[in-house]
Order: sequence, then structure tokens, then C-alpha cells
Amino acid sequence: MRRTRTATWCLGLTALLAVVVTASAGLGPVRVPPTEVAKVLLDALVVPVGAEVGIRSMPGPLFVPAIELRYVSPFSYPIEELHRQIVVGIRLPRILLAAIVGFALAAAGTVMQGFFRNPMADPSIIGVSSGAAVGAVAFIVAPLAFPTWLRWIGLQGMAFLGALGAAFGVYAIATRNGRTPVATLLLAGVAVQTFLGAVISYLQLQAEESLREVVGWLMGHLAGANWAEVQVTVVVVPILFAVLLAYARDLNVLLLGEEEAQGLGIDVGRTKRVLLGVSSLITAAGVAVTGVIGFVGLIVPHMLRLVVGPDHRILLPTAALAGASFLVVADTAARLGNAELPVGVVTAAVGAPFFLFLLRRREVHEL
Repeated sequence: MRRTRTATWCLGLTALLAVVVTASAGLGPVRVPPTEVAKVLLDALVVPVGAEVGIRSMPGPLFVPAIELRYVSPFSYPIEELHRQIVVGIRLPRILLAAIVGFALAAAGTVMQGFFRNPMADPSIIGVSSGAAVGAVAFIVAPLAFPTWLRWIGLQGMAFLGALGAAFGVYAIATRNGRTPVATLLLAGVAVQTFLGAVISYLQLQAEESLREVVGWLMGHLAGANWAEVQVTVVVVPILFAVLLAYARDLNVLLLGEEEAQGLGIDVGRTKRVLLGVSSLITAAGVAVTGVIGFVGLIVPHMLRLVVGPDHRILLPTAALAGASFLVVADTAARLGNAELPVGVVTAAVGAPFFLFLLRRREVHEL
């Protein structure tokens, strides 16, 4: 019964995501009909039909064997070349990146709310977003202050390292004698976020000419998304999500309390470390390429919990898929106005009133 419900909800939300992606790819200064978008997307699907082993020369006298795959599209619809370039070259990388990041943030938010048994929890609660912001802003303001090997990893790499440094720093502060109480972890996260916020404010004062870029990054953005960013996140995020999904049952048991979970055979310490570590990684992977985007990991799990219930074996995949659609819709709205808005502004403008609505309806309860 549970598996049937999960499959039904996931299929429905996947179909919704496909519709949202198709609609979003057709919207912009140049409108592309939905049927034309669908043809472009189908044509973009290719399958390998063979492989050849050859010798490829590297810089210098080195020659290495390389496998060259041959691809073909099973559809090959006749499509206007302008429409193909607009959809595949410009809009599709941004839309897919929005879907992947929304998926990651909603999944992390679902885990955090269950882990802390707190409906106010989201991926930033242990300082992941603030750490990413410090790393990125410091790199924007003073890139030459970093060693050469750190400058090589670039803005996204610095944001990723900052996110992980903050998350594991909070965990280290909250851990005593091998135990990490949830309340202590929460308080340590609040303190570290406050400190990192002060660091960000100081860096903004030093920004001068780069202040506009700093503010844009802190508001969250998807402009300038490219296929390289999509390729990295589309590999990393599903792997991390699979780990979270494998711990969905343990997360359900943790809702009963740590002593009860221990009595039911759950290794509480290991489970907490895995959930916190992987949630931090999947959040960092998203935030590193888009900047700070709020409310996705807070609102989407709430909405889905009201609909599908608190069982994380159902809630986690459905919330992740809904988060993907939500961020695609938000980014589409952000780029369709007279002046493009940072997507974080749109998610906050939609998320805050919705959360207040839930509070007024008393639909926000302790988990």
C-alpha cells in the first residue's frame, strides 16, 4: 500500500515537473509554442548506438586510449533552428539547474525538519547557507587573498567549502563525549549563523565595486546557468538523495525520540551523523551554484506533509519533486518581468505569506 502511494505520488509529481519545464522553456522575450518545446526536448534525448576505441593525443608527446561513443536521437523532429538554440542553449540549462537545486533544497529541508522535530527547521539551520555565503562573498571581494590552489576552484568551490566548513564546525561545537544533543546542535547553529552574518556584513562594507555582485549572489540567482553546472549537480544530487532515502525509515523512528529509537535497534549516533552530513552536502551542492535561496526547504516540506502525511518514505521523494517544480516556477516568474529579479526574492515573497497563512490556520505543528 505504501509503495503504491509513493509510486502514484511520484509519478504525478514527475508529470507535473515535465509540464512545468515544458511551459517554462517556452516563455521569454521570444515565445516558443509548447509543441515546439516538446519536440526540442525530445530531440535532445539521445541514446548511444556504438563505441569506438581510438588514440587521443594529450598536450605533449603523450597518447592515451579513449572511447568515443556514437549517439543518435530516436525522434529527429524538424525544428526551427532559432527555437532549438533558444531552448537548448539558453533556457534549458537554467531550468534544469533550478529543478535540481529545488529538488536538493526541499529534500534537505524535509530531513532537517524531521531530524530536529521542528517545523521551523530548514537547510540553513546549521549554518550551511551562511557558510556558503561567507566563502563566496570573500572570493568575490578579495580573490587574491586566497592561496593559488583555492583560487583555482573558483567561486562555486569556495561557496561549497564554506558551506561544509560551517556545517561540520557546528557539529563539532555541539558534540561532547561522542553525543550530539539536538537542542545543543540547534543553538550552536543559531550562534554560528549570527557570527557568519556579521562576517558577511563586514565583507559587504569592503566590497566597493563588487558590491552589486555580492548582493546578487546573496539574493540567489540562476542567471548565467550553464551546462557544466548542470552536469555536476545532476550527478552529485541524486547520489546524495539516494543516501537520504535509504535512511527514511530510521528518520521515522527518530521522531519517537532518541531513547526509543535506540531501543528499536537504530544506531542513533551514526544515523544522526549521516543525516546531518549528507543533508549539508546536498544543500551545499545547490547553494554553491545558485547563491542563497530561502524558503524552498521550509515551505515545500510543509505543503507535502499536509497532503501525504509524515512518513518520510513517502514525504522525502514527493517533497523533493515538488521542490523542483516550485523553484522552476519561481525562477520563471523572476525572469519574465520588465527587469529580471533574483530568484531568492521571488521565493521569499511567495514563501513568507504562505507560511503566515499556515500559522493563522494553525497548520504548523510540532513534529
